[in-house]
Amino acid sequence: MTGHQDVLRLLAPLLRVRPELQDFCRFGGSWRSAHRSEAKGWAAFHIVTKGACSVERKGQPTIRLEAGDVLLLPNGDAHVAYGGDGDHFHQAIRITETNAIRIKETEGNISETELICGRLNLESATNDLLLMLLPQAVILRFSGQVACRKLAETIRDELDADRAGAAAIARDLASALFVMLLRAHLEAEPPADGLLALLGHRETAKAALAMLGAPARHWSLDELASIGAVSRATLVRAFRRICGMSPLAFLTEIRLGIARNRIAHTTDSLSEIAADVGYQSESALSRALFRHFAIRPGALRRAGADPRPD
Repeated sequence: MTGHQDVLRLLAPLLRVRPELQDFCRFGGSWRSAHRSEAKGWAAFHIVTKGACSVERKGQPTIRLEAGDVLLLPNGDAHVAYGGDGDHFHQAIRITETNAIRIKETEGNISETELICGRLNLESATNDLLLMLLPQAVILRFSGQVACRKLAETIRDELDADRAGAAAIARDLASALFVMLLRAHLEAEPPADGLLALLGHRETAKAALAMLGAPARHWSLDELASIGAVSRATLVRAFRRICGMSPLAFLTEIRLGIARNRIAHTTDSLSEIAADVGYQSESALSRALFRHFAIRPGALRRAGADPRPD
């Protein structure tokens, strides 16, 4: 079995995130703040820097958060954050636009709770596979992690001061914060299925590693089974049991995920990207991307150049 630390090192390149900080909230008294569901590929988050609050999702248990907690909803579920007595009158919330972020404040109350709210794009080479690693809600408590706590405090201070460049600085710090917290979560709670599990099972680890390391190679089931020292049938059964797809379907996910990431976030030519991920031509890669993601390379590159998604 592959060592857990080796697995995490292999996952490091996948833990790329692009946070979008939306609201800096200062709430007091009794309040409720509703958040609609996010587009596919975007996770919702709340960073609690002061006080406490609760979060409700339809059909799910209420989540209690305190200062030093981060809530990540990987599927971007609609939810409501609230504080105080939820059964009584809720304070009106005033919204102020600044250069860095929206400020939301309850009227007529001293700030008791502070939240930084936003959404997070998981920019992994294999976005969907990384999402499979995470539960519906991830609660990360960084109160005991000095580096994470200082990052969160600096993000809060930048947004509060609203100085020149505050939005860019806070966004970059938030990206580092979430990579650290996702790493801590994967170290503390290895998931039972998905990519990490593929790399953690004897039957699938070597084959998965081989495909991750050389996605352009024209792998056959015989080669992958030989690398894993198992039969073809055993390899296919193990992949389907652990991640719900065959080994070659996993290879397609890897290839197209890498291609999508590079098209959106680099200036590499489409022909170079196609060759690097195992497609014989730009048109072949373009057709595969459209079948899988319903988007053409040109639209993907334009969307990647825009810091805000459509």
